[in-house]
Amino acid sequence: MLPISSIILDLSRCHLGEGPSYEPETDTIWWVDILERRLFERSLAAEAQPAQVHALPLMVSDVAAIDADRQLLSAENGLYVRTVANGRLTLYAPLEADDPGTRSNDGRVHPSGALWIGTMGLEAESGRGAIYHVAGTHITQLYGGLTTPNGIAFSPDGSTGYFVDTEEGLLRRVALNSATGLPVAEPETHYDHRGGKGGIDGAAVDAEGLIWTARFGAGCLDAYSPAGERVRTVPVPAQQPTCPTFVGRDLDRLLVTTAYEGMDDDAKARDPEHGRTLLVNVGVRGLIEPAFRLAG
Repeated sequence: MLPISSIILDLSRCHLGEGPSYEPETDTIWWVDILERRLFERSLAAEAQPAQVHALPLMVSDVAAIDADRQLLSAENGLYVRTVANGRLTLYAPLEADDPGTRSNDGRVHPSGALWIGTMGLEAESGRGAIYHVAGTHITQLYGGLTTPNGIAFSPDGSTGYFVDTEEGLLRRVALNSATGLPVAEPETHYDHRGGKGGIDGAAVDAEGLIWTARFGAGCLDAYSPAGERVRTVPVPAQQPTCPTFVGRDLDRLLVTTAYEGMDDDAKARDPEHGRTLLVNVGVRGLIEPAFRLAG
């Protein structure tokens, strides 16, 4: 196991950094600032260069690859296909478009090519959140009555899904049809974090099946075994990490987004790296993220 180390990948500060994605073909990483409506693009090989920032017309929470030329962006009123070459957005499928009081949140693509995407109230109102399964343009609500859906991730073989309602504090697991990413049983508690410091946020699974989660408000990442034990806690140099994803030619580092949402001037002063985007070497190897499979 390699020594743990963290670096500041990008000096830009994100109000609410989220939705990181890695493109291995070009060694490029992508992430968003939801509240400031920005998409960041950064070559991992050119670590001395600042990220390219693309303005967005709406709040976007998650970036997923489709192919070399297109991405799927999860936004406040739907899913959009983005053409990488020119940034053009085309509505692919509406998502809670009739409710202006909600937006998308955490999401991951299942090995089958289906997307799990969460939604939540703009003010994180209790019970306004949900998690959906998106296969092509067919959208199915899996779970409702949530507040802040997060921690969406899948076992390497796609047979288990993970998610959390951050406000509730229970990391859950559910058996899935590995060919579709649809649940075949009721969710069970994987880890009970109620009463613990901070809240479980975004997640990524490594090649051995460990679930790596950001702990918002506690300045760390946690790793959980498939059996439901917290087996590692890794400090990071920002108090509000939001979401990790594995990056690099060897998929041996975690890109970690962070946020300064809700922090006053004193809190920012105590957390000098607030909102920065980090690279953390945790000494394990990840998996290539699946691409979203378009309809047809």
